[in-house]
Amino acid sequence: MALSRSARLGAVATAAASFFVIAAAPGPKPGAPGIGDPYFPNLGNGGFDARHYALDVAYNPDTDRLDGRTTLTARATQNLSSFDLDLQRLVVTGVEVNGRRAQFTRDGDEIRITPRQSLRKGHEFTVAVTYGGIPEPLNGPIVFGSDYGWMKTPDGVFVACEPNAASTWFPSSDHPADKATYDIRIRTPKGLTAVSNGRLVSTYDKGGSTYTHWREKKPMATYLATATIGKFDVRTGTTPGGTPIYVAIDPVLANSNNVDVYAVTADATDYWSQVFGPYPFEETGAIVDDMPQAGFSLEVQTKPAYSAVRSETTIVHELAHQWFGDSVSVAHWKDIWLNEGFATYAQWLWAEHKGTRSAHDSFVAAYDARPADSAFWQITVGDPQRDTMFASAVYQRGAMTLQALRERIGDTVFFKLLPAWTKLHRYGNANTADFIGLAEKVSGQQLDDLFHTWLFTTGKPAR
Repeated sequence: MALSRSARLGAVATAAASFFVIAAAPGPKPGAPGIGDPYFPNLGNGGFDARHYALDVAYNPDTDRLDGRTTLTARATQNLSSFDLDLQRLVVTGVEVNGRRAQFTRDGDEIRITPRQSLRKGHEFTVAVTYGGIPEPLNGPIVFGSDYGWMKTPDGVFVACEPNAASTWFPSSDHPADKATYDIRIRTPKGLTAVSNGRLVSTYDKGGSTYTHWREKKPMATYLATATIGKFDVRTGTTPGGTPIYVAIDPVLANSNNVDVYAVTADATDYWSQVFGPYPFEETGAIVDDMPQAGFSLEVQTKPAYSAVRSETTIVHELAHQWFGDSVSVAHWKDIWLNEGFATYAQWLWAEHKGTRSAHDSFVAAYDARPADSAFWQITVGDPQRDTMFASAVYQRGAMTLQALRERIGDTVFFKLLPAWTKLHRYGNANTADFIGLAEKVSGQQLDDLFHTWLFTTGKPAR
């Protein structure tokens, strides 16, 4: 079929227009080495959105060696010529992108990966990294001066990675703003138990090894992932409210009878589900390990990790984090009071629930315990700075902020606000401005003065 002259001219014009549209599209560029968090500029990575991690790790406590293969499924958010992953100290032996070997270079804790073909914006891709070595915990002032991350124990390893230590054991986009789902497969010497996030898919012995597969179907920040390994007494069941529960306790701690971890975990999970909204994950639980050197606990998603048998109030704090920190995660680390202030306030609510002390009285006690010239009042809770992001003021003054808010807007509105917050940002990220905006919307009040005083002003405020 022949075209008329006018049709031929129209076809030429259409082709030319298409050429200019294509030519105007941005060419592929390297992704940024970090998401731009002021506290950790190179954490996370630009140019893609992590969707799913398939972690395959093998750990031998006798040699302390970890061998792994991480397969990340991600979606390109720009046309990518190369992109970064975060990995600290371990040795990379191979990288594949979409099943084809890719070039990579190292610059400190950054792996720069260059696929054979550029990656198109909006398209999913996979990157598989094979690596190994002896993981080292991090230390310094951030986490109470303690080591954190991958910490060797007498019979295995205790893995608690907030804020920046997930990349000590797997390559990742290591920032809570880039959440993903997980399959975590762990090979250990036979006889050891490997505990991780979500639900247990399978566990079996083969030869001299035990293979364990865990699956977390809900989006999770990297720092909440764990592969804690050792000898554990495991108890499973369901809470009275029907949530599956998995509690693993190091038998060395079996005679620590100061608290029934299983019972408190079940009770608190169900109570917070009434106060904060439906429990956001498939399973609740606890990992209690003999790791006194750590001296802290962490709100590992679905199973908080305790470095010893902790108090009832610590357990309710870490379980409150399943809503405040795990389901609703910080957008940047300066927003950390949204995690710690809320979980500390949950401790006050628990005492109120148990009839031992009102949240108002907890507030007064915390306020009166610190004189006006205390360094406590010199932390800006809404932006506490990296090395003091876990200062006691972030916890306690953060909780005071919530009690001040409750007394301003009243109980009815306040206890409507909490589940509204967890519902609005469920499985996502949020910042302080988001919370202030929602509090004003739900209450119908202007609250800038309250939050400015309690979160962004140093010195001891009037109450």
